[in-house]
Amino acid sequence: MIDRLWDFSDPRASEERFREAADDDEHPAHVRAVMATQLARALGMQARASEAFEVLDALETEADSPNQPKRDAAEVRARVSIERGRILAADAERRAESIPVLTRAVREAALAGSPFLVLDALHMLALNDAGHEEEWATEGFDVLAGSRDPRVLRWGVALHNNLGWTKHDAGQAEAALAEFEQAVEAADRYGTAEQQHVARWSVARCLRTLGRTDEALELQRELARARPDDPFVQEELAALSGESGAAPTIEA
Repeated sequence: MIDRLWDFSDPRASEERFREAADDDEHPAHVRAVMATQLARALGMQARASEAFEVLDALETEADSPNQPKRDAAEVRARVSIERGRILAADAERRAESIPVLTRAVREAALAGSPFLVLDALHMLALNDAGHEEEWATEGFDVLAGSRDPRVLRWGVALHNNLGWTKHDAGQAEAALAEFEQAVEAADRYGTAEQQHVARWSVARCLRTLGRTDEALELQRELARARPDDPFVQEELAALSGESGAAPTIEA
């Protein structure tokens, strides 16, 4: 239901859908609470953090009610912490505040028995806890190793891709390439078409860093044929044309 209602390219429309779902008395209380966490996420994406926090504060109070089944309450608390952490992490001045919040989300998601939410929280920690990126990613890989659920295993795309950029930015391009290649493998097995495209772009970008410009150019041309309007691909083609001496075109 969450996947069906989300359109990440249009958070305002998503807000309205989740608001309606959260207010729909035909849904059980737990489902309405989950929908409200996504309403908060949609508000956060529109830079309406104070409104999002109001929604999350109310949900947290409800989740602490003794009438809630323990697993349902833990799931709501995990989702509240994830969305609160996501909003805090998006604010450079408050990013440090997101770390304990997301750490709590990992614990609550484990209590709820939700590997999917555990991985969501771990991937956010790996993105935002400077100096500990690989530790959190490794915890995520351990969770992935214990799952056969394709929706859970899709998190491997983000974990490998994000760790690849951490290594790339630290000057470890060979190690980064290995992570990007694993992201491609995960995307091909479990990911979306968008994830497959982004994962291949990351491989090509890393190949340019390694000086393997012919391979990078070939891969970017392949991506350009599939998506000629992708500005990131076009930027790489322009950069590679100067480094290789070739004049890349979509038709090449």
